[in-house]
Amino acid sequence: MGGMFMDFVETPLATASIAQVHRATLVDGRQVVVKVQHQGIKTIILEDLKNAKSIVDWIAWAEPQYDFNPIIDEWCKEAPKELDFNSEAENTRIVSANLGCKNKHEDSNKKPAYEVDVLIPEVIQSSETVLILEFMDGIRLNDCESLEAFGVNKQKVVEEITRAYAHQIYVDGFFNGDPHPGNFLVSKDPPHRPILLDFGLTKKLSSSMKQALAKMFFAAAEGDHVALLSAFAEMGLRLRLDVPEQAMEVSTLFFRTSAPANEAFETVKNLSEQRAKNLKVIQEKMKLNQKEVKRFNPVDAFPGDIVIFSRVLNLLRGLSSTMNVRIVYLDIMRPFAEYVLQVGINKEPSVSAEWIYSKPIHSDVEAKLRDFLVELGNDGKILGIQVCAYKDGEVIIDTSAGMLGRYDPRPVQPDSLFPVFSVTKGITAGMLHWLVDNGKLKLEENIANIWPEFKSNGKDLIKVHHVLNHTSGLHNVSVDLSSENPLLICDWDECLNRIALSAPETEPGQEQLYHYLSFGWLCGGIIERASGKKFQEILEEGIIQPLSIDGELYIGIPPGVESRLASLTIDTDDLNKVSGINNRPDLRLPSSFQPDKISQLAAITPAVFNMLNIRRAIIPAANGHCSARALARYYAALADGGVVPPPHSRLSKPPLGSHPHIPKFPSHETSKKQKGTKKELLAALKNKTNNSEHGHKYTKDLEGGSHIRTASGDTYARLINIETSSSNTSTTDSISNTDEPQSSNVRKIFNNPRIHDAFLGVGDYGDLALPNGRFGLGFKRYNTRDGSYIGFGHSGMGGSTGFCDVNNRFAIAVTLNKMSFGATTGRIIHFVCSELNLPVPEDYLRFAEVEHDTPQDLGQPLIN
Repeated sequence: MGGMFMDFVETPLATASIAQVHRATLVDGRQVVVKVQHQGIKTIILEDLKNAKSIVDWIAWAEPQYDFNPIIDEWCKEAPKELDFNSEAENTRIVSANLGCKNKHEDSNKKPAYEVDVLIPEVIQSSETVLILEFMDGIRLNDCESLEAFGVNKQKVVEEITRAYAHQIYVDGFFNGDPHPGNFLVSKDPPHRPILLDFGLTKKLSSSMKQALAKMFFAAAEGDHVALLSAFAEMGLRLRLDVPEQAMEVSTLFFRTSAPANEAFETVKNLSEQRAKNLKVIQEKMKLNQKEVKRFNPVDAFPGDIVIFSRVLNLLRGLSSTMNVRIVYLDIMRPFAEYVLQVGINKEPSVSAEWIYSKPIHSDVEAKLRDFLVELGNDGKILGIQVCAYKDGEVIIDTSAGMLGRYDPRPVQPDSLFPVFSVTKGITAGMLHWLVDNGKLKLEENIANIWPEFKSNGKDLIKVHHVLNHTSGLHNVSVDLSSENPLLICDWDECLNRIALSAPETEPGQEQLYHYLSFGWLCGGIIERASGKKFQEILEEGIIQPLSIDGELYIGIPPGVESRLASLTIDTDDLNKVSGINNRPDLRLPSSFQPDKISQLAAITPAVFNMLNIRRAIIPAANGHCSARALARYYAALADGGVVPPPHSRLSKPPLGSHPHIPKFPSHETSKKQKGTKKELLAALKNKTNNSEHGHKYTKDLEGGSHIRTASGDTYARLINIETSSSNTSTTDSISNTDEPQSSNVRKIFNNPRIHDAFLGVGDYGDLALPNGRFGLGFKRYNTRDGSYIGFGHSGMGGSTGFCDVNNRFAIAVTLNKMSFGATTGRIIHFVCSELNLPVPEDYLRFAEVEHDTPQDLGQPLIN
């Protein structure tokens, strides 16, 4: 290359471990720099890597918890590439093209958020040991005096460098792995753009790894533990124990805001304290002694891609500290992470032939519904959804569509688990009625009789039916709890204790005010005290096992089901359209749950309820997770008076009930915190009769069927009562009443022939519920426009719904993850009912009667 230069400066501009750099002038007059590799350095570095590998292997053999092989293996693979300057030249060209680098400054206000404004020298020529690059006159980052003299904005420079690396990682999947301060200059000419140098160590990421890293970013940004564990799994990072909170804290460390140098000591101190707390959690979970916990390595597999990625983030953070600036990585990197996910995810049916999960169609109505769902999806109203419906005990719809989350492109499948919010109340109410049906509880019983601590503060007259009917006066109990610490709702025992010590705001039975959170803990406390078992044991015994819906309905998810969970997002358009709820005199909401607060709550709900510790908590009013087919099967059984439907459709794959029902979140030693003695509990249980007082009021069914009476005396037809079943077997461990004869081919979860009356609070149960209230005993009453009841069910914030029409033996469930105020669900239910020529509940009828781009009266499905 000697004939190339007009002038060559022997004294190097800079010297590093691998090479030194000289100024030179080409014969055509161009100013260049020449990077020359030190003689013999390749042999030295390769030998050093070999020795390091041997040391790491020995350490891993002697102390398995200190196995650094994934890290050294990655360096052994990547470091030799730095020794080939032909490779570095090609890397430089690739990164320059990816970042769209040009010497002319463009208006930064006109570029997209994921484009960057940096300079990279042009490659002139290269060999294995020599690299000639365009000379760019710049200021070194450690030359504070010159930076100040030229008026360089250090904050903007470091922000643009950070943006350039975010682009390389997320958009290009090809990034420089060595962003130390010596590899950057700042151009002397305004606008003083960063100059990126030295692309010897680069890393190429697969498309799937780019998406996984982007998902990890958003999981950390939004506190979504489920998405984080999913991202870890996709990138091949495996943890040795179930510590999602600690995993989240480690991930947020990656993207934490950098601190200027003068705050570095305090930052390191805080991180050290947090690490000590994390080690304490691990010590308690693993039952390790002090020596063992210090040696514990929580990572079972550490992918090599993460080694370089982690190094880059740490070096960028060090760069910002050196420059004494504060960088908010979550803000700067977001557009780039979002870009790769938006490009990689086809959200709408119009761009994804597999938007509807492929499986056979059960009926003509299902075929039409799928077309309708595609229409809604193309309008942006659906992210992920399941719809399942039964008619006359048979499955007629079982459809899944869309994807599991805004940043999770995996398809929704029939066994995906959706958070359904207040739909959970209908499950919890069913559990309580199941205990009544089995003689363990009376609807008219004073709660204090079975829950002695509950008697305090004037609650001695509150009965079980007051709780079910939302008339106990304890509608605002949860307010102090959530305002004190929102995560207290995860502490089952503390919530029950707060409920027991609370004071009612109104006289029991006088006013129906929606118990939006307190309902669950009230029912949960009653269920555990009356049964002597834990809440989730009753859920499994009374509902899960009889209906064969194992693994697809949980109230408080266990570890092991995270891969099937849908993540929540909000339909902002729907949120902005809420209006008519303010003018609903029939809609009695507690003071803490008024329309303005509902909108605020809805906006933050996805972030809160995507948190794994919330999902794992027992919150029987709000955090059920289920598939639509499990929920529809439940309501199909209720529609038939408790008769268990035939096995679910064989067309649905995987089969319903094929997942093991993972036991079992304990109620955190509930029994230890009960102040009532075992003797008192047994005495209370002994006083239960085999049937409730209202059980003695059963009347003979009308020939060919029976009728439900409303409070006004009106009636509506009910299906023929089917004789109860079973095999006269019972054990001391089972609560289920099996003494009544049952036919061999019929199973029931309720024996009371008037169970529909009990759910609705009508007929013989009419004096236990307010006559004109929107709720019966635990369920929302559904009626037609003329006021006649057709069935019952429960909706949840966001739109998920389960309900049944008992006259027509029809049940439907809708689960979705794009939270709206009910408009999408209402249109779906209206569509299905209309196609089947069934009456449409008034709550959903109104959604077909308004323009979909105008403000709507969306209140009712939201709050029940």
